[in-house]
Amino acid sequence: MGRTHLNQLSVGAKINLKPSYFALVCLLILWISITAPSCAAQSALQPESSNANQTAQAPASGGQAPQQTPSPAKTSAGQTSQPADQTQSQTQSQGKDSQGAKDVANGTSKDRLFFALPNFLTLENAGQVPPLTVGQKFRVVARGSFDPIQIVWYGALSGVSQAENSEAGYGQGAEGYGKRYGAYAADGTIENFFVGAIMPSLIHQDPRYFQKGQGSFSNRTEYAVSRIFVTRTDSGHSQFNYSEIVGAAIASAISTYSYHPHPGYHPEPGVNVPYVASDRTWKNAASVWGSQVGYDTLTLVVKEFWPDIRRRIRKQR
Repeated sequence: MGRTHLNQLSVGAKINLKPSYFALVCLLILWISITAPSCAAQSALQPESSNANQTAQAPASGGQAPQQTPSPAKTSAGQTSQPADQTQSQTQSQGKDSQGAKDVANGTSKDRLFFALPNFLTLENAGQVPPLTVGQKFRVVARGSFDPIQIVWYGALSGVSQAENSEAGYGQGAEGYGKRYGAYAADGTIENFFVGAIMPSLIHQDPRYFQKGQGSFSNRTEYAVSRIFVTRTDSGHSQFNYSEIVGAAIASAISTYSYHPHPGYHPEPGVNVPYVASDRTWKNAASVWGSQVGYDTLTLVVKEFWPDIRRRIRKQR
């Protein structure tokens, strides 16, 4: 059958890729490509400006030192007058970084993409942090999978799927909508747990995304895309991302061969209507897996630049 089938818009969810969805994806990519470079450029200029300010202030302090320190006694007196300003600046910086320090200490984040979607496994400028325990991996995935926003997200996707009559085996009406909703919720939850908790716990990989935060737009984009194939181990080394690739494949197989529409059938026996093919084929499973990896790749790019975009939005407010 010559139809485009089993492409995804959300984690583990299957839906036909209609022109409207393709347009939305293109708009998202366009928006990121327009806003992210300027945000990245601004973030790259901040360290340079701070370094310039420090170098500009250094000669002034150096010029004042000979006038104020003709003797060792005056030197000590001059030095004791500076900690007040330094203490204030340190207090302010500690206040600004307190939330980030808490996130690093806890090993997870409280951030949300677009101020709505859970982004708990992304750390900004974290550096070397302790690995997550098995319990922490399962808890943070459960916190994101059962977040209240998911109810709205799966509900919206189920409604669009029913309007498009994708996976016709579910039927229409309240029963068809309920089946689609259950399938979307199950797909998302299963995929999240396999990629973020089960596989990382079995093979000791770190499911978190560590934002690069510095560099050019192309360099950061390349880094984000590479994280689909390369991840950290619990010991801090780089390793092939079996959790993503294999975990998504297992979740796709479970989705395709378990609770999705049954084998092929005629919707109305005895009536000359097209035969509805079975969704339970290895081609569909491979399509789900490829779509999921592609969706996760785009998500990682959004995660890389979202902190810059968020800071710019808050600054404009």
